[in-house]
Order: sequence, then structure tokens, then C-alpha cells
Amino acid sequence: MFTRLFLSLVTVIVLGSCASRGDYAPHDAAKVPSNSADAVPRNEPKSRYGNPVSYEVRGKRYYVLNSAKGYQQRGVASWYGTMFHGRRTSSGETYDMYKMTAAHKTLPIPCYVQVTNLDNNKKIIVKVNDRGPFHEGRIIDLSYAAAKKLGISGTGTGKVDVRTVTTGHLPLNTEKTILPETAGGDGHIYVQLGAFGAADNAETLADRLRDSDFRTVRIHRTVKNKQALYKVRIGPMPSREVAYSVLARLTKSGQTSAQVIVD
Repeated sequence: MFTRLFLSLVTVIVLGSCASRGDYAPHDAAKVPSNSADAVPRNEPKSRYGNPVSYEVRGKRYYVLNSAKGYQQRGVASWYGTMFHGRRTSSGETYDMYKMTAAHKTLPIPCYVQVTNLDNNKKIIVKVNDRGPFHEGRIIDLSYAAAKKLGISGTGTGKVDVRTVTTGHLPLNTEKTILPETAGGDGHIYVQLGAFGAADNAETLADRLRDSDFRTVRIHRTVKNKQALYKVRIGPMPSREVAYSVLARLTKSGQTSAQVIVD
């Protein structure tokens, strides 16, 4: 009896997610930034209520994956907004259309995915905490903020590539951004590979790391005694555990001068 009640509850929650009929963008859509900060992958336990072995919606049965590891899919993304804002998601969290989240039919909840717009190559990271979309031909439903950052809030849908991201494999940031001295903030964890007096030397190392598929490589600029110093760093990291995992990969690849720092 409890099992039947539990699965019925899950189905109700699922049906309450990600339908688009009567759904709209927020009234302050113009004020929603197009560069919201990506979700930061974290190690989290599976949702108690969001991961039944299977569930049925509109006569079709869906089977939830045991693991998100190595998942990749291409198809059409859509978004959901005001109709579900403030309602409970399949994970039990409250849906917030201003946060970087998403709904997926079969990925375990929660998990994190990188979504790439195949038309403009924009990339975002979102937390999957809901079920859906259940419209034919759609593979993921994004929050409004995520859709705006990806560039599909105006069109409603877009062709995307979806792949899971783990805390040890943060997605590649290909921007050659030299950050100001204050960019690190207090208490952020990084893996630092070197410090250079010349920006070009720092960029050379950063490019080599990117080519080797190391992640979120950035250059932080500091000034000491009127002398600029360019520090090549990976991060910030979501935890010390992840930082030391990345450090181990770097050391194995020959970057023996790398070190974990807190700035």
C-alpha cells in the first residue's frame, strides 16, 4: 500500500512539472540577467522522493537511471516559468525560475549537466532537480534563467547537447580572461600552477592546460611592489576533495609545481 501511494505521489509531482500550456516568462524578464552564474557541481545524496525505479506519465513508463556517469544526449530543450515558480519539484525542492536548474525524465536527481546550444555554442551548467519535459521530442526543460543564458528564452526551444558533469570534471572554460586582483574572493579554493611576470607566459600555460582538457582555467592578476604577477589557476573548486583530485591529475601529467591554495 505504501509503495503504491509513494509512486502515485511521485507521478503527481512529475505531472506538475514542465508542462508548457499556460506557462509564461516572468513579468520582469527583461531584468533577468543573461549571464547568471552556473550551478556548481556538488556531491549530494540522491533525493529520497525523486528517484523511483520507474514511473508512468500519460501512458508511457520511464525508467530512472542508477547513475548519471557518462550520460550524453542530443535533442531539443525547452523551458518552464511562472506556472511552476514556487511549486515543489520532483526532488522536493521549490522550483525557482531565476536559478540555474533543469528537469529531465530519467537522470538521477540531483545531478549536474552541461547543456550546449548547438546553434550558438553557448554552454551552461544546471542542477537537475525535477522531472520532465513530457512533450514529444524534448529532452530537457530548463529554468527561465538557464534558458535565457543559453539563448533560447525568446524562441522557446533550441537544439542542445546534454552531458553530465561531476565534481571532479568541471566543464572547460575556454575564455582567456585575466581576472582582477579581487576576483578570487575570501576562502575560495584553487589549484595554482604557476605565477608569471608576463601575461603572455601565463596565457601559454593556460592554453596548454585547456588543450589537455583541464577545467575552468583562469588567470588572476595581482600587483606587488608595483609589479604585476599573473597566476594560472584552476577553479574555484566546490571542495578541498575536488581540489586535491584535480591536483593529483595535474601531478600525474607532469605539473609537479601545482599546489592547492585558499584565496
